[in-house]
Amino acid sequence: MVKISPNKNSLGAEITDVDLAHRLSDRDFAVVLHALARHGVIWFPRQKLGAAELKAFSARFGSLEINVANNYQEPGHPEVMILSNIKVDGKPIGLADAGQDWHTDMSYSRDIAFANVLYAIQVPRRNGEPLGNTEFADMYAAYDGLPEDVRARLQGATALHDFNKFWEEMRRRPGSTRPPLTEEQRRQKPPVSHPVFLKHPISGRTALYANPGYTIRINGWSERESEEMLRFLFEHQLDTRFRYVHRWSEGDVLMWDNIATLHNAKPDYTADEHRLIKRCQVMADRIFDGSFSHLAAGA
Repeated sequence: MVKISPNKNSLGAEITDVDLAHRLSDRDFAVVLHALARHGVIWFPRQKLGAAELKAFSARFGSLEINVANNYQEPGHPEVMILSNIKVDGKPIGLADAGQDWHTDMSYSRDIAFANVLYAIQVPRRNGEPLGNTEFADMYAAYDGLPEDVRARLQGATALHDFNKFWEEMRRRPGSTRPPLTEEQRRQKPPVSHPVFLKHPISGRTALYANPGYTIRINGWSERESEEMLRFLFEHQLDTRFRYVHRWSEGDVLMWDNIATLHNAKPDYTADEHRLIKRCQVMADRIFDGSFSHLAAGA
């Protein structure tokens, strides 16, 4: 039977007594789905997965995205992206700077992401301590912690999100090898608007759906008012009260809810300290279309 061990602050939970290389029963899948929506971040230690198995597990939660950059994909499985700083014959085998700095994946897309599923194959360590850990911030708690006057001002507001904002920020980092987006890539991902407050379709809780990586302005507000509010929201949502750091181990499958959290991959390792992770990104189509309405939390 699946065992869930939540963190003390409610953000994050470890799930054990499950082998993700085999298809979960409907009951176990329901338990995992609701744990993800409740805790925002879940992880499964000591897993052994091939690319096909990682893809099959991830696809239970929704359609899988093929990244717009169209690079570093697992051969035969384009839905599985390789995240790594390893080079072979001088060429990178994966995207080395994925996920760095605070953001929510695919808030820049009209069809947003539900979850990320990452499988750790190689984790860098220094003096026995893991490097490249992933930080999270709880957007349920961030919404709940907003001052009443701010919440009232933002009720019903929407904000514009732009893929190019984060991409250009990463390109400005020292040593970045990211090229500028092509015109075709820009056309594929034009800026889009989403509610600043988003109700989660599974947990029923409201999350603060804005992030420093992609959100560029609040629609209908003056430039000054928008900048001031976004500055406040970005500072507020990263308060240490709302945060959790996942310390990686080989074999971890780490999964997070992009509606309920922000995340940041810490780039605290060198080119000689190798990291290899495989990732699937799950779209939010099935959680919003009612596909899981029959799955009770304790099913």
